Amino acid sequence: MIKAIIFDLDGVVVDTAIFHYQAWKRLANEMGFDLTPEQNEQLKGISRLESLDILLDIGGITIDSYEEKQKLATKKNEWYRENILKMKPSDILPGVRHFIVDLKNTNYKIAIGSSSKNAGTILERIGLDSFFDAVVDGTKISKSKPDPEVFLKAAEELNIAPEYCLVFEDAAAGIEAAKKAGMLAIGVGDYTNLSNADKVIPDFSNINVMLIDNLTK
Repeated sequence: MIKAIIFDLDGVVVDTAIFHYQAWKRLANEMGFDLTPEQNEQLKGISRLESLDILLDIGGITIDSYEEKQKLATKKNEWYRENILKMKPSDILPGVRHFIVDLKNTNYKIAIGSSSKNAGTILERIGLDSFFDAVVDGTKISKSKPDPEVFLKAAEELNIAPEYCLVFEDAAAGIEAAKKAGMLAIGVGDYTNLSNADKVIPDFSNINVMLIDNLTK
């Protein structure tokens, strides 16, 4: 029986993917190459430094200095934060707020499980910071998805065993992480990229708690 719902943030609750892409693309351009939307797919759902390593590989650039990598990653994050600080409640993806309220009214525990270090800022900007029983983001974990640490930590903070948790994710790495944690996973987006999920939905339009009931029958 499912007792807790864990949401990834970017691409599930809000769509900040375009902000990430714009910032990574700007960094790539500054270093003398371009980043296509297709290549950007490789950067989703993983940590900032891991994303940077992939970006450098795409550009054929080698940087051995950890300090230099940190500077580049920080620069990208500053550009990203410029955009998220402009976010407002209307940026919540369609159907998400209604679904979260539905979950709260039916006594499910809910949490955020995100690799982003900006989760708190985003939740505050969109007015959802008081809705979640736990928020586990990049400031609380040492391993990014597909490692299950973020979801196991969320379950721990909710005081719910992993097998009673259900994850909503938009990235293949996140689905893999949920599975490794021993949790059910619903993919949000294109089935092609999320075929390992227990179920895939295009978005949260017309979604309610019956989805969970039907999944666990």
